[in-house]
Amino acid sequence: MTQQPFSRPGAIDLSALKRPAAPPPSAGAGPIDGPTAGPTAGAGASATSYSLEVNEQNFQEVIERSMTAPVLLVLFSRSRMPESGQLADDVATLSGEFEGRFLAGLVDVDASPGIAQAMQVQSIPLVVAVLDGRPAPLFQDVVPMDELRAALTQVMQQLATQGMTARHQPLTGAPAPAEDGEEQVDPRYAAAQDALAANDIDGAVAEYQKLVDANPADAEAVAGLAMAKVLQRTEGVDLTAAREAAAAAPDDLAAQSLVADLDLLGGHVDDAFSRLIELVRRSSGDDRTKAREHLLALFAAVGNDDPRVLRGRQNLASALF
Repeated sequence: MTQQPFSRPGAIDLSALKRPAAPPPSAGAGPIDGPTAGPTAGAGASATSYSLEVNEQNFQEVIERSMTAPVLLVLFSRSRMPESGQLADDVATLSGEFEGRFLAGLVDVDASPGIAQAMQVQSIPLVVAVLDGRPAPLFQDVVPMDELRAALTQVMQQLATQGMTARHQPLTGAPAPAEDGEEQVDPRYAAAQDALAANDIDGAVAEYQKLVDANPADAEAVAGLAMAKVLQRTEGVDLTAAREAAAAAPDDLAAQSLVADLDLLGGHVDDAFSRLIELVRRSSGDDRTKAREHLLALFAAVGNDDPRVLRGRQNLASALF
C-alpha cells in the first residue's frame, strides 16, 4: 500500500466548511444527529453499528469522535471510480469485525466536495486515520479484503501496544438490558467470566488470551486479560512480606511491580501507577522498558478512559522525556 502525501500536518482545517465546531461528545456517545446518522455505509455497503456516511453537516461530529477512539475516513467516488466504493464497503464491513476499535466514516467526495477541499485530497481512494482530531494518511490503494484486514489489524495492534484500546460504542443496536434490568453478559466473554467466578485464574487468562489472539482490537478482552494477569501474579502473595521486600529494594523491578499489582487490586490505583512511574524515572535499559510495559498493562486493566489513567500517561511521558 502506498502512502498518500498529506500537505497539511496536524489537525484538519475545517474552516473551508464554514461551520462552527460542535461540542465534543462524551465517551460512548450515541448516534450522531442528522439524516445520515446510523449504521449505513452507502449504497451496496455492508451496514454495521460502527460505520456511517459522512457529509458536510456531520463531519465535525465524526472528527470529534476520534477523541474517544480512532476514526478511519474513506474518501471515494462510486460514479467515477466504482472500485473505490468497494473499498468503502470493505472498511465498513471490517469496522463491524473490529467491534468498535475504529469508526468507519465514509465520504463520497462527489456528494461532499467541501470535505475533500478541506482535507486537500488530491486523489481517491484515500483512507485517513484520525486520532485525537489529527489526521494521518494510511493508504490509497484498493486491495483485497484479506490484505485490508491484515493491514488494519497491524495498525490496531500498534495502537494497543501503546495502551490505546478504547473503542466506540455502537451507533445503533446496543445490547438490550435483560428483563430484570441487568445488562446481558456478552457471550464472547462468558467462558472467561465463568472461570473467574470459579476462582480459576489460569483458566480466565487462557480464555481472555484466546479472544485477544483472535481480535487484538477487542478492548474488553485486552482489559480483561490485563486484569486476569494481575490476579494471576498476586495469587497467594503475602501482602506484608511483599511490601517489606519492596521497601528493602526500591530499585528491584519484580518487587516494585508486585506491590503495584497489589495496590491496584486494593483500589490504590494512583499509588500503583506512581510506584512504576518513579521506577521508570530511576531505571534504564531493560528494567526501564519492562517497568513501562508493566505500567501500560495496568493502564489497560483500569481502562484508558479513566481519569487516573490519563494522569498516569501524562506523568509517564514526563518520566520518559
